[in-house]
Formats: sequence, structure tokens, C-alpha cells
Amino acid sequence: MEKSDTKKPVEPLHTLTAEQVISHLQTSKDGLSAAEAEERLRRYGKNALQEAAGKSIFAKLLEQFKDVMIIILLIAALISGLLGEWTDSLIILVVVILNAVLGVIQENKAEQALTALKQMSSPYAQVVRDGKAMNIKAEDLVPGDIVVLEAGNVVPADLRIIESASLKIEEAALTGESVPVEKGVEALDKADLVIGDRKNMAYMSSNVSYGRGIGVVTATGAETEVGKIAGYISQEEDEVTPLQTKLNELGKYFTFIIIGVAIVIFVVGLIEGREIFEMLLTSISLAVAAIPEGLPAIVTIILALGVQKMAKRKAIIRKLPAVETLGSTEIICSDKTGTLTQNKMTVKHVYLDGTLHPAEEPLQQVEGYESFLQVMTLCNDSKITEGASDAAGTQNNVSFIGDPTETALVDFALAKGLDKRDGERRYPRTAEIPFDSERKLMTTIHDMSSHRNVEAASPYRIMTKGAPDVLLERCSHIFIHGTVVPMTSEHRHDIAVANKEMAIKALRVLALAYQDAERLPEELTTEAVEQELVFSGLVGMIDPPREEVKEAVRICKMAGIRPVMITGDHRDTAAAIAKELDIIQDESGVLTGTELNQISDKDFADKVTEYSVYARVSPEHKVRIVQAWRKKGKIVAMTGDGVNDAPALKTSDIGVGMGITGTDVSKGVSDMVLADDNFSTIVVAVEEGRKVYSNIRKTIQYLLSANLGEVVTLFIATLLNWKILFPIHILWINLVTDTLPALALGFEQAESDMMKRPPRKASTSIFADGVGSSIVYQGLLEAALTLFAYYWGHTHYSENVAITMAFATLGLIQLTHAFNVRSNKHSLFKIGFFSNKYMNYAALISALLVIVVVVIPGLNDLFNVVMLNTEQWIVVIAASLSIVPIVEIVKLVTRSLNKQA
Repeated sequence: MEKSDTKKPVEPLHTLTAEQVISHLQTSKDGLSAAEAEERLRRYGKNALQEAAGKSIFAKLLEQFKDVMIIILLIAALISGLLGEWTDSLIILVVVILNAVLGVIQENKAEQALTALKQMSSPYAQVVRDGKAMNIKAEDLVPGDIVVLEAGNVVPADLRIIESASLKIEEAALTGESVPVEKGVEALDKADLVIGDRKNMAYMSSNVSYGRGIGVVTATGAETEVGKIAGYISQEEDEVTPLQTKLNELGKYFTFIIIGVAIVIFVVGLIEGREIFEMLLTSISLAVAAIPEGLPAIVTIILALGVQKMAKRKAIIRKLPAVETLGSTEIICSDKTGTLTQNKMTVKHVYLDGTLHPAEEPLQQVEGYESFLQVMTLCNDSKITEGASDAAGTQNNVSFIGDPTETALVDFALAKGLDKRDGERRYPRTAEIPFDSERKLMTTIHDMSSHRNVEAASPYRIMTKGAPDVLLERCSHIFIHGTVVPMTSEHRHDIAVANKEMAIKALRVLALAYQDAERLPEELTTEAVEQELVFSGLVGMIDPPREEVKEAVRICKMAGIRPVMITGDHRDTAAAIAKELDIIQDESGVLTGTELNQISDKDFADKVTEYSVYARVSPEHKVRIVQAWRKKGKIVAMTGDGVNDAPALKTSDIGVGMGITGTDVSKGVSDMVLADDNFSTIVVAVEEGRKVYSNIRKTIQYLLSANLGEVVTLFIATLLNWKILFPIHILWINLVTDTLPALALGFEQAESDMMKRPPRKASTSIFADGVGSSIVYQGLLEAALTLFAYYWGHTHYSENVAITMAFATLGLIQLTHAFNVRSNKHSLFKIGFFSNKYMNYAALISALLVIVVVVIPGLNDLFNVVMLNTEQWIVVIAASLSIVPIVEIVKLVTRSLNKQA
């Protein structure tokens, strides 16, 4: 895009007057001429978000084959083909191709996010050009255009407001603030205000919720705030997850193992005088045995199992590795509005008849509650669109339209048994003085003549609501203890105390008052109407925390996960919510966006651990916070629902979007989406992620110990010049034992102390916590028992019987060992032999596949094995089962040593 040839102002546009902005943009209130608009469109380009150039399908596919493990699998497929095992070769190739295709499918995350951002833009805009109002495509807007805004409009570009009539714009998706922002035209003093505090600006993709206004376009397309977010998304590069890193690491290890062992076996065989072709086949077979060719596919399936379970519990995974990544999460950076809170203003306390009452308390017995609720609902522009309430206040299928603050009042009154629709029918509005930001009051006048009551003896009632400090100045009386009395200094003191008590809790407080009149005022002015009022009460509101979040935060802390609140809302509100949720104990843990601007990246990286709440932040701040934690080596999850969350969701190790309130942008860049927008679902996801990773490690331990047993068996047998196993034996054992039992380990339930353990560090090796040592000693144990079976058969029977016993023992011992690795810590007798039915089925089927090769005539000839008698089978089974008590003894010793440590 070409740059503007107009000079940039010395100060940001929000610090200039409307006239100065119009002059700077070389326009007028009559708008641009058609010719000038066309010329600027050529200069600035379309008011659309630019998409980064996408990679070709071929390039994406090629990238999928750069992984070390994939390269090894391709080599294994080639080797298997050379050995004539075309089925095994085909299986490996299918796995490789499937993984590549899945990788390509997941490649388009940034492009989809940009598409969603484009779709959020308003398709048409009402502009003034050549002094005439007209509708044009939003993409044709240019800087300097004059745009008319009305309630219900989507702001089509970034604007500087030049006229405002009670204009309110809902910017929650961009700033995180739950309440619509009232917009004005006055220049602002501070240059470094965050987006949420720029009251004279309107931003692309925000929504006009009330009033009307006129703005001049200051930025279009990529230069808008939303456009900058799109730039952050496209600039961020995808990074591999901890699991992918560990699997790559594993692949490198096996590359050296395969090359080294194969060469040693080949050389030793030649030294012993064995045939070159025979040793070549043996070496290649050993190499194939050393490669856990099913591991990537098995890991994918285990992850998929976790995905299915999480989906049933409202956590939708968009990318398989995200399951494991979430399980290792140490920091959860969560947006406040709609994630930790309900995204709904709610009445929490009312001050009525001289007493502060919780919202849940019945008010029927409190003096003055009827007139209090009347003012609350009738001096109110929101609407109830459907549903009804019974005498007890039970609400049925109710929804509201209007300002969130006003709908909260109507909702509260409805719960107390007063339906606004009924009140409007009985006491119709006859006049009003609309809310004004300078006056901070709203007044309506109602005809009470048709339905008189004790508290409204006059034909008209003036009802006023507004800021407590302003409204109290207009009140001369107070309704208290069932009567109207002159307001005293003591009354004012009590009201001030109640107001302060609610303000400390970060509640938004409104005051309510009324005045009965015999006739309609002749002039609808604040001086004529809003005077000598009767104070009715105070109402305190807040966007409250979700009920289940506090427990979720507690569990997170128990699991060693630190919750961090990041919000565009005000400091006091954020601090109050965070205290209630036990995220912080005091306000020392709160930092605002303006304060963050004063801290360098280096200093912030050192201080990031001091803060758990960030208020009044912008998208850039969120990214800085996530990056600071990641520089500490932490695995960071970011939850969010707005456009403003997208860059941080993209930057974090795992982005968690909101499925209900979330924008398409936030969901598009997320790795996981919460279908119920429930923070507690994250706890479920964390536990599932930890369980999945634990099961993957069990699978790796099982496969590598089994393959190590095969390698050591062949290696020692070669050194001893024993012909113990043929290539077909190794391939068959791999096919039978490396699939079903390994998959069955993916169905293991979470261990009882799973959420009491600290998160796994990203730098922790996949072989840590005894997994590596277990693989070694268990692999050696399998080899020793197999060699024993061969030796017994060779010394007591014949070489053919010895080979068969070694084959059967090696196959069956791997199946019995699968039960051992169901827990690397707890006894098999404690978790139960039959608690995992999938393991029972897998072991039974695999054992039959090993046995049928030996016992079925003809088939045993094909596999170069012979029929075994009862005594020989007893030796094989005894050797196969003996690994269980041996491993149990090792577990017992390990637990004892850990208790003593």
C-alpha cells in the first residue's frame, strides 16, 4: 500500500480537535468529492485485509517429509521391500502419507484467520460524498471519508468521531471491556492512551449499540487496528510442540542405533566366517527391529482418543499435538470478559431503606422496594423480546435488547417479580430527558393515573437514574422506613458509605430517585425536572465470575499451573474479580497496559513473575506477556474470545478459543476451542492432556524396551554364533506386538495423583522419571529370558526347537510386559490386571497370533518353526510370565527409596 502524501500530525489523532483532524486529512464535513475518493482509493488501496501469499500444496507436502522420523520410516519401508515384506513396506508408506496429508490440512490456520477477519468487516457503509449521503461498499472507503454511524452498524474502518448523539460502541471483541463505550468528540490530553480509553475514536469491526454519530475515516485496511492484528497473525511462525520435539529427538537417537548396531553385527558376523548375504539380511532385519515404525501412527491414535474424550466434555481440539501441549501447560493467560466472567452485567447489591442487601435477598418485605423496581425498569430503554415471568419471578426463555447496564436492571427486577412490559402498559412513558454524559442522568415521566398505588398518589411520576454523586445533589428527600422524609446529612453519609462499600468491590453503582407531580412539566430541562427528587436507593452491578471458575482456579494451582488474567477492563474491576477467584491476594499483582508501556522487554522478562493480572491492555501487550513467560521457559496457554486475543493465541504454545462467544478470528487461530466457554473445561483438558502424554510415554517405553530386547537378543546371539531368529520372525513379532498392545496403553485411565503433580517442563526428556532406565533394564531382561529359552531348547532338544522356543518366548514376553508398563510407579496388583479391558483383548489376540504360527501345520513350515510339546510350552510360558514379578520387585524397591529420599 502506498503511504499517504499528507503530513502526519505531531500528536496522535485522538489528541487533536475534530477540526484539526478534518484539516489534516484534507477533507470536510461535506465529504470527499467522487474524483478525490477515486484517486485516494488508487493511492491507499481497498479497505480490506491483505492475505499473505500462501504456499503451494507441493511445498506444504514437501515440508512434511523433512522430519527425521519420517525419513527413517521411508528407509524402513525401502528395507522391508528389499526383504520381500511388501505388506510391511506398504503399511509404513501409508502411515507416512497419512501423516503428511494431515499435516497439510492443518497448515492453513493463519489464512483461515485472515479470512474470518475479512468477514467481520461491514460490507456496506453510509458515507457523505459531494455533500450527499450514500451507501457504498465498505471496501471502497478511503481516509478522509465522512461515515454516518447508527445503532446496529458495524464500524467499517478506523474513525475519529466528529459528531456524537448518545453514541455508544461495543468494543469487547477488540478491547475486552464488557460495557459499551460512550463516544464523544472532544480532544483527549494523553497521547499514550490504550485503545479502550480513546473515547473519540471508533475502530473497524466494533459494533454501534446505541445512539448515532459521524466519523471521519483515519485508517483503512491493513492500517486499521484490526488490520495490524492480521499482520501479527501472519507474521507469527508456527512452532513445533514439545511432543514433536521429543519425537524428533527420538528419531535422531534411533538413527545412530540403527547404523551402529547394524554395522557391528555385520562386521562381527564376517569375522566369524558367516556368509556375507546371510549377515546382510540379519543386519537389515535388526535395523528394522530397532525402528518403532508404528510409533508415529500409534501416538496419533492415542492423541485422537484423547481428542474424542475431550470433545465429549466440551473441549474441541483443532490440532492433535495440542492435547499433549495442554497437558504440559504451566501458565494459563486468560481473558476476563466471557472467559472468567459471564460477559453479562449483573446486579450484585442494592441499597434500599437504609440497608445494603445482596441481590439474592428477597425484597418484598423491604419498604419502598416497589417504587425502587419501578424506577429501575421504567427509567430504562432496554427491551424484553420474549418470555415471561410468574409471580415468583421465574423467568422463561427471556432475552434482552439494549445497553448491558440497563438490561441488568430489567433482569434483576424480573427476577424479583416485576416485568418491565407490564409496567410499561400500566404506566406509559409520556416524556423524557435522555441520558447525557455531561449531566450523567436519565429521566422519564410516566402517567400513573390509570393505576394508582400507595406510593404514587399523584397522576405523574418523574423517575431518574444516574451517577450517585450527581443524583444526590438533586435529591431533597428520601423514602425510608415507609415514608418520605427530608434528607439529612446523616442520610447522605449512610448513602456515601454504601456507595463506597460497593465501589471497593469494583461494582458499577447507579442511584435511583423519583418525584410525584400533579401535571407535566412545562419545560423538559434538568433545572425544571431533575430537582427536589426523592432518593429511592442504589444498585451495584458487575460482570461477575462464572460460578465454576473459582474451583477451576483452585485445581489449576494444585496442579502447579498459574492462572494469569489479561483484560481490557479497568484496574479496579479486574482486581476485584481476580481477588474473588483467588488469582491474586492483593493489588500488588496488578499491572496496567500504560504501566507496562514504561517497562522494557528485558526488564519485563525479569519481572513477569510478579504479576498475575493485567488491566487495560492492548493486543501488543498480550503478545508481550505471553512472550515474556515463554522466555522463562514456560509452556503458555492463552484463552480468549475476541479479535484482540488472536495474536496472543497465535503466539502462545496453545491457544484456547471460546466456542460460543468467540469470534471467528479467535477460533481460527486457536489450537483448542471450548464448546461451552467454560474455564473449568480447561482443567478437564489439562488432565486429559497429562493422561495422554503419560500414556504416550508408556507406549514408547513398551515399544522401545521390546525392540531393545530384540536388538540385544540378536546382538548377543551373533557374538555367540547362535542362529536364533530369522528375519521373518522379527518382522512377525513386530507386527503382532507393536500394534494392539501399544494402542491399548492409550486407553489407560489417569492415575489418581495426576493433577497433584507439577507440570512437566518443556525441557524434560521423554526418557526422564525412570522411563529411560526402565527401557534399558526391561529390554535387557526380555533378551536374557529369550536367550535362556533358546539355550534350554538347544541343550535339551534341537536347534529347530530352540529357535521356536526363542520365537515364542520373545513374542509372548512382550505381551506380558505390556501389563507392566501400565504404570511405571504403581503396582500392577494395585491398578488391577483387568481394569483395562482393551489391554486384555489386545494381549489375547496378539498371543493367539504368535501361537498359531507354531501350532498350525503348514504355517509353521512357512515361518521355519516346529511344533512344541507340553514341557517346552511350560518353559516358554514360565519365561514369558517371569518378567512380571521381577518388574514388580523393582517397582517396590523404587517406591521405598523414593519414600526415604
